[in-house]
Amino acid sequence: MQVKEIKQDGLSHEIEVTVEAKDINNRVDTRLQEVSKTIKLPGFRPGKVPMNMLKKRYGKTIMGEVLEAAVNETSAKALEDKKLIPAMQPKIEVKEFDDGKDLVYTMNVEVLPKFELVDFKKAELEKPVAKPDDASIDEALERIASSNESTQAVTGKRGAKDGDTVVIDFDGRTADDDVHQDGMKAEGHRLKLGSGAFIPGFEDQLKGKKAGDEIEVKVSFPENYGAKELAGRDAIFEVKVHELLESAEAKIDDEFAKTLGMDDVKALREAVSEQIVKELEQHSRMNVKKDLLDYLDDVHELDVPPSMLEIEYKNILDQLELEKQRNPEENKKDVTDAEKAEFKDIAARRVRLGLILSEIGRQNGIQVSDMDLQKAVITEAQKYPGQEKDVFDYYSKNQQALDSLRAPLFEEKVVDYILELAQVTEKEVKPDELFALLEEDGEKPKKKDGEKDVKKAETTKKSSVSKGAKKKSVTKKKAPVKKKVSTKKKKAS
Repeated sequence: MQVKEIKQDGLSHEIEVTVEAKDINNRVDTRLQEVSKTIKLPGFRPGKVPMNMLKKRYGKTIMGEVLEAAVNETSAKALEDKKLIPAMQPKIEVKEFDDGKDLVYTMNVEVLPKFELVDFKKAELEKPVAKPDDASIDEALERIASSNESTQAVTGKRGAKDGDTVVIDFDGRTADDDVHQDGMKAEGHRLKLGSGAFIPGFEDQLKGKKAGDEIEVKVSFPENYGAKELAGRDAIFEVKVHELLESAEAKIDDEFAKTLGMDDVKALREAVSEQIVKELEQHSRMNVKKDLLDYLDDVHELDVPPSMLEIEYKNILDQLELEKQRNPEENKKDVTDAEKAEFKDIAARRVRLGLILSEIGRQNGIQVSDMDLQKAVITEAQKYPGQEKDVFDYYSKNQQALDSLRAPLFEEKVVDYILELAQVTEKEVKPDELFALLEEDGEKPKKKDGEKDVKKAETTKKSSVSKGAKKKSVTKKKAPVKKKVSTKKKKAS
């Protein structure tokens, strides 16, 4: 085998490999001898068929298999000899080959960059820490009470308004053909006005109505409505209002604590405090990790393989497009050239950090064990009560899904390894300050000479909920699902 480097441009290499005809012929003979043991031809026992007859009858079939194996083996050997580690699958093109002649092919390959890791003992990082105070506990209790609010009958003669809950029967039909459709009927349904649970215009027509009122509600289904048979059509609902209820905030006392499974309000405060401690610790970890990733990106200089960059950049744009499809009302604007340039920088940062973390793990023998993966699968299964077996089956039969758990586990292990070596200084902050830190600063592309730092939230990993996404269908459901109110403080994605 002869190997000649034709061209090198940064991380891109073009290599020409020549495999001598003699080597190809030997490979063909060896393979024919292997298959001859099972070939049956009239007049010959298996393994006794003459080689010239085997070549004549099976040579062309065997040749394709031999060439593929020869290219795979020699290309791997060429890269190993030149100490090149491919970033992506090499592109191979056969230039010359014929019976009795040498095999000549070119290999275009992008390789991983070579770089030196810094001494992590010199890394100086700051870890913000916070402890729950009375104010944060009170705020959390108020959120819990708000999400567990009750209702009480409206006294007096006033009509329904935003925030009230009406108990209604409704029966709908499409206006153009006067046909009652499945899912457009329910009895005793509780609808909170202003929730956006029904299609636009439905709730507005119930404002000012009182218990006992019977009205006709006329609405138009949106053009992009989920049920195609109703999209863009007008509809009429016969609605009867049975009750009018107003919100009554839960009082935070012993009785309220008992409804949540606690002995008294003191036990409830302790449980809330413990939960806040866990959230604060998680945010402390996230903040120091981000500080560490910024440090790793700043102190290491390495080129990014163009193909890896393009793949990551495309992933970002694909995620943005997916968000646009999910929430068209909040994502009407196209991505600007300036935003594309910034996303390209973010993609480069992600690839660089991935290469850096991978090299740290390789040099220090950091691996994700089967036990680590098993724990991760169990954690995922616990998120779906009653469906644990389905989750276990999904990961046991889907290697790609299992690998998706392996990557973040590996990253956390590498981060833990570095944090053990680095000089980490704790800085005490207030809980609200800690929660806000990650929201203020997202991924930071590496600063170029003469440029200011770019601070932009990691748009592609956040899942924003649009008004359109919040709306629930009144079709194909006996009644729309009431929206739940989060009891947790908003976190950075």
